[in-house]
Amino acid sequence: MRHFVISYDISDDSKRNKVSDLLKNYGQRVQYSVFECRLDDKTFDKLLITLKTFVDSNDSIRVYQICEDCLKKVIIIGRAKVLEEPKFFLA
Repeated sequence: MRHFVISYDISDDSKRNKVSDLLKNYGQRVQYSVFECRLDDKTFDKLLITLKTFVDSNDSIRVYQICEDCLKKVIIIGRAKVLEEPKFFLA
């Protein structure tokens, strides 16, 4: 599995919403138009092919692969989604 950061700048609202909905199936939104995804090679290749269909001449999608060592060095300043421990348990 590899870790990717995928950002997009798409002018058409309909296409932008479709890209957002697509990426929600592959990773976690970390900013409005930025997702972090952990994917195997086959899934990544399939996602790239699909993403290419949404890009026109004025649009862009950027994909950054983050190595495991670099991932450990990520610094988050400000608001971040943190998984919380459950406050109670049902028996």
